[in-house]
Amino acid sequence: MGPAGRQPFAPEAPLAKASGPLAQIASELNVTAGQVALAWLLRRSPNIIVIPGTTSVAHLEENVGAGTVKLSDEQFAALGAL
Repeated sequence: MGPAGRQPFAPEAPLAKASGPLAQIASELNVTAGQVALAWLLRRSPNIIVIPGTTSVAHLEENVGAGTVKLSDEQFAALGAL
């Protein structure tokens, strides 16, 4: 279980919804939802080290691209409120 007793990747979870806040912000920034999630983690604290796992070069490139995603203060706050 994740925060608030939710399963992070369950269909009813906020991050799993294709039309939810994460997807909306990704669309605004023209990036993937995964990149937005990683960018949010990176911005939360300089002490966070994100270690996404993948077996695909394409996904690795997508994950690395999250380092260039710049969330606005409003976007960062909206994601933090989920």
